[in-house]
Formats: sequence, C-alpha cells, structure tokens
Amino acid sequence: MKPPFLATFLIPRLPFYYGWVVLGCVCLAGFARQGPAVAVLSIFVAPMTAYFGWSRTEIAGAVSLGGVLAAVISPIIGPILDRRGARLVLCLAVLGTGVATMSLSLVTSLLAFYLVFCFARMVWAGPYDLGLYGALNNWFVARRARANSIATLAQMAGLVALPIVAQVAMSDGDWRDGWVAVGATVLVVGFLPVWLLVVRRPEDVGLAPDRVPTSGGPAVPEPRFSRGQALRTPAFWLLSLYTVLVFPVQAGVSLHQAPHLIECGLTPITAAAVISFFSAMSAVASFSIGFLPRRWPVRYGLVASAILLTLGSFGLIGIDSARDAFVAGGLFGLGIGGVLTLLPVAWADYFGRESYGAIRGVALSLQVLAQAVGPVLSGVLRDASGTYTPSLLVFGTLAALAILAAVAARRPTEAA
Repeated sequence: MKPPFLATFLIPRLPFYYGWVVLGCVCLAGFARQGPAVAVLSIFVAPMTAYFGWSRTEIAGAVSLGGVLAAVISPIIGPILDRRGARLVLCLAVLGTGVATMSLSLVTSLLAFYLVFCFARMVWAGPYDLGLYGALNNWFVARRARANSIATLAQMAGLVALPIVAQVAMSDGDWRDGWVAVGATVLVVGFLPVWLLVVRRPEDVGLAPDRVPTSGGPAVPEPRFSRGQALRTPAFWLLSLYTVLVFPVQAGVSLHQAPHLIECGLTPITAAAVISFFSAMSAVASFSIGFLPRRWPVRYGLVASAILLTLGSFGLIGIDSARDAFVAGGLFGLGIGGVLTLLPVAWADYFGRESYGAIRGVALSLQVLAQAVGPVLSGVLRDASGTYTPSLLVFGTLAALAILAAVAARRPTEAA
C-alpha cells in the first residue's frame, strides 16, 4: 500500500526517527479502541439490564459472540496485514468501532444490541489488535518492548477515561447518552492521525527499524518464521496455552467487576472509581515494562503477570470495604497491564516481523475464543448462585495454571 503523502513529505524533514510518529498514531488509535471494551460495557450493565430486563448472562453473551466472530476473521486479517499494512486495517477498525458504539444508543431489543455490539467487539478483538501491534512490531525491534509499553499505556488511558466519559454523560442523561459520548470520542481521537501518517513498515520509505542502517542489520537479531514453521514449535503452543488461560480471567473479571462491587455494598461511583484505578494500575505496569532490560527473557514478565492476576482474582472475593476493592483491583490491573504489553512483544520476539500478522492471527483466534468464555462463565455462575464468588475461584485457578505455562515457554532457537 502506497505511503500517505503527508508521511512521505515529513520523513526526510523530521530530526528524529519516523517510527515515533507511527507510535503516536497507534497510541491515539489504541485510546479510541476501548469503546466496546468490557470495562466500558461494565458501566452500562446495571442501567441497561434495569431498563430492558435482560439478565447478566444475556449481556455477557454479546461479548462472547463478538469474540467468536473475531476468532473466525483474525486468521484472514493477519495475512492482509502483512501485505497491505496497518493503516488500512486500523482506519476501518476505528470507523467501525465509532459508528457501532454510537449506534448502541439506538437499540430497542436484545437482537439489535447483539447485532451492533457483536460487530464492535469483533473489530475490537481482531482487526484492532492486529493493526495496533502489527504497526509497532514492524517499526521497532531493539526498542520493541518500550514502544509496546507506551502503546499499551495509551490503551489503558482509554480504559481509564472512557468509563468516566460514559458515566458523566449518563449522569446528565441516560445510558443512551453514554454510548453517544463514547462513540464520538472514538471517532474524534482515532481516525485522522492513522489515515494521514501511518506507513506499513520502515523499509517502504527507505528506513530500517530503530534507525539501524540496513547494511548493518538490526541491533537485535530477528528470527524469521513462517506461519507453518511457527506452528511446529513448542513455543507457539505454550504461548497459546498461556493466552487461553489468562484471557478468560481478563474478560470475565473486567466485565462483571462493577456489578460485583455494587453487590458487595459499594456505591456505583465508588465502583467506577475502582475500575478506573484498576485501569490506572494496568497503565503503570505497561509503562514500567518498557524500561526493563531487553536481555531479560520476556517469559519472566509473563510469569509475574499471571501471579498478579491470581492474587487479584482471589482478592476480589469477600470484598467488604472500598480499601479492599482498590487493593484487589490494583493487583489485578497490574497483571492485566503486563499481559497486554508482553504478549505482543513475545510473539514478535519469538517469531519475527515478516509473518507476524499471519502467526498472530492464528494465536489471536485462540485468544478471543478464550475471552469469549470468561464473561459467559461468570454470568452463568452468578445467575445460578446469586454471587460472583464461584467464578472468581475459577478465574484465580486458571491464572495460577498460567504461571506454569509461562515458565515453560522458552524462545525457539531457529526456524524448523
């Protein structure tokens, strides 16, 4: 795909590496990505179930079905990303997300809600994820962890800001106003920078990752796995197992966190504050990871993240004060920040840039299917027992098992 005119005009005139411009665009798109995130939907669960009389399981089902749809399209989008670049994928993702979230203000039935939200969630879980990290991993190698940490920090900022945007809009109106505010924010923040400035990869404009001269090779030796070669390595399946274990925890706890805290006796405003603190701690973890030495194996960070998820999930059981909620939510947020930042780095570090989209597309199918299980499982167990304790016990156990998968997930030595 031909680089945009503004990018080709700026590249020879900028006194710094153009990858940082791409990173800035990815940060804005990542902030805008969070419109249909489960933490944002969590703000709408109570008012929408009260208005329509839907069950928590029915709401959670839309999250899960959207994830299943993303699992279907991700292996198709991945090779397109490798050929055409992230600009096209991200522009369509931002437009789809913004229009869909605004359209949620117009739904009048459960079917309409499913049609619109499932589409938004499909885009969130599949094309958006591939586009964001595909762009970064093409432009950065030696500074990949730092670039990914900054991009994830921007996404966490979206998780902090958009629930508040929704809550403020709802305080002056109703839940429909909340969705309009969220969708408008997505479109205003996310579209133009990506359309005007993102370039597929540095080689397309005569550059190399991290300002390393092409003749000298990259500062960090790059593996070059095809999708078929990656699938034949134990590392692919161990990273996939880790993914399958942690993402039901991430989605299941995040979606039901606000109603769980309200049922524990916290006010809706306090519950929203805990969710924002959880997102802020995710941002702290994401940003801190960028300053870790690159010589440290990425799996060490994945182990630490799974430990924090375990502590946070079990800590949310039996909340009886705002302090307990902030502590458990903070631990859980730190773990999520680690997972979201480190997994894209791990896939690129282990298997390289050339087929990142194709390889990550397969893994992403497993990820979004795992995410789809979490909210439904939590909703079903809550509806059956009247409490979120059983689901939190399950999620804590899954996170503990992920620790073992991360320990075993060593970097492959060469393409088979």
